This record gives sequence, C-alpha cells and structure tokens, in this order.
Amino acid sequence: MTTAIGFTDTDRKTSELLEDIIHSIKDEHVTLRDLLAMMGESGLLLLCALLSLPFLFPVSIPGVSTVFGAGIVLISAAITFNRLPWLPQTLADRRLESGRLKPVLQRGVTMLRRFDRFFKPRLMVLASGAVVNRINGLVLMGAGLLLMAPLGLIPFSNTLPGIAILLLAAGISQRDGLVVLAGHVMVVLTIVYFAGLALLAYGAGQSFSLFG
Repeated sequence: MTTAIGFTDTDRKTSELLEDIIHSIKDEHVTLRDLLAMMGESGLLLLCALLSLPFLFPVSIPGVSTVFGAGIVLISAAITFNRLPWLPQTLADRRLESGRLKPVLQRGVTMLRRFDRFFKPRLMVLASGAVVNRINGLVLMGAGLLLMAPLGLIPFSNTLPGIAILLLAAGISQRDGLVVLAGHVMVVLTIVYFAGLALLAYGAGQSFSLFG
C-alpha cells in the first residue's frame, strides 16, 4: 500500500536531515515505513545514489542492474508522485531496534559530512520547486530504466546510467543545479550510446543477411 507523505522542497543538507532523524527516534523500536516517512525525499535520493555505486565501473555483475535498477525506478516514482515507495507490508512494518540502528545512522552522518563541501545551492532553476522536482524525478526514473537494460556485459552500458543516477540523486538532494544538469547530460549521452549500439547491431544483422 502506498502512502502520500507530501515531500516538500528543502535546501538542507542530507547529513543534517539524517541527524534530525536520529534525534527524532524516541521509541525502542522503529519500522522501515516510519524511517522512510522521516527520511522523506532527501533520504530516498540518498538511497538511489547508494544503489548506483556498484555500477561505476566499465562492466558490472550481470543481473544486479535489473534488481537495483528496479529499486531506483520505484524510489524515483515515489519521489515524482509524492508518495512512499511500494514495499511488501511484512518488510515495511518490520520493527527495528533503535539502539542498534542509531549508531549506524550516526556513521552515515559522519560520512555524508565529508561530501557536503562539494555541493552548494546553485542554478536553482534546475533544482528547486515542486514542478522541477517532479520533472527531475521522471528523468531519474528514466535513468533507472536505462540501467535495467539487459546489456550488462557491454562496456559502459551500466556505467553511464549509473553515473547519471548518482549525479541526479546527489544534485536534487543538495539543490545543486549544476550537478543536476550534469546528470541530465549523462542521461542524454547514455541514450545516444544505446542508440549507437542498436544501429551497430542492426547494421551487423543486415550484413549477415546479405552474405547469408
């Protein structure tokens, strides 16, 4: 069951939002559904970025792109339509021990602070506002679909959309329009690359038919 949660624009850093989540966990247990609602858009974008990391190499493990790509598509769809991503109820309502979870989240805060200095609000026309956010969410969803293409053994077929997803997720989260723009450019380059592969495959097929 999906739930509307009303994502709103924010220029706060992801590390600050994550720290707020740590302080807001008061009970002994918390569910994944609760965490997703508290994380909001910024936390979901961080998850997208993390899912893209295994593909930042020329060739990735076959099959993983389909699973991770589907996860990115579901998360970006949730961001686009302002809803929590769909999850099986048994997973969404599973109770987690707060005492064990908080130290893990705190380590995440420490890591994120190391990257904060690389991002800053700029080119806000590409990174701020509800409509722009939804458009960026759709582009992120498209990048996830490109990642799912069954081309894992072809060099850069996972790397290009992986870079696009990382740039888009980080740029949208940190309201850095320059990074978002770089993500859009990578999506275009990925489409051009895939189109080139399709043309080469078509040309090779035509050559075989002539000599067959």
